Amino acid sequence: MRQIAIYGKGGIGKSTTTQNLVAALGEAKKKVMLVGCDPKADSTRMLLGGMMQQTVLDTLRMEGEDEVTLDVVVQDGFQGIKCVESGGPEPGIGCAGRGIITAITLLENLGAYEKNQIDYVFYDVLGDVVCGGFAMPMREGKAKEIYIVASGELMALYAANNICKGIVKFANSGGARLGGIICNSRNVDGELNLVTAFAQRLGSQLIQFIPRDNIVQRAEINKKTVISYQSDSSQADVYRSLANKLDNNDMFVVPKPMPMEVLEKMMMEFGIIEAA
Repeated sequence: MRQIAIYGKGGIGKSTTTQNLVAALGEAKKKVMLVGCDPKADSTRMLLGGMMQQTVLDTLRMEGEDEVTLDVVVQDGFQGIKCVESGGPEPGIGCAGRGIITAITLLENLGAYEKNQIDYVFYDVLGDVVCGGFAMPMREGKAKEIYIVASGELMALYAANNICKGIVKFANSGGARLGGIICNSRNVDGELNLVTAFAQRLGSQLIQFIPRDNIVQRAEINKKTVISYQSDSSQADVYRSLANKLDNNDMFVVPKPMPMEVLEKMMMEFGIIEAA
């Protein structure tokens, strides 16, 4: 069983990318579980036809740990993909990262991975690694493989660079390794070449470039992944390509994050930022 965490800047399209990725793996007959680690609890919505499922934390509040069963917190989605939402604390109270810790611990205690004979577990993790709770999948060695969704924008690459610092921190204790950068295109100038160079300077690879296409938004409006909404589209094939590359990936590295001034200099080299 491979356990994979997907990180990236908030708003980068991480959850959309992850759901389309796991949909492609499910289509390829892989047994997949997706654990949403965002308090908004929207990491599995498109796989469930728009349903907002009950979160682990909400279930624990209502039922108590002794009463919780797998069929309550794990729902079957598109292609039989197992869907879980960790949830978060009440607004303004507590640490959202604790939802991740609680959810993973509960799933392990209930035997979720063994009973379902899972090939892949994906953790769709909120935003940047700024909280110890959100770093939990890599910190505790739950996720050995890390993929980062980015774009050719400065703040997206800044966040990706910071996430790499987290990977370095937990590389020895948790065994975390970077599997690659996924570019979710924003159609900025020189984006493909820039993100390719960024990944290479980290010592890693650009594992997939995802072009911007309105079909993604249309699929979301219809509460579906692109794979289930229009399976014969070129965009669906992009997600299938990502799934295939991830399935066959054997390049996992401890990344080499850059100082901010080096990152900015690289963007100047590609003409993204004008020199003062």
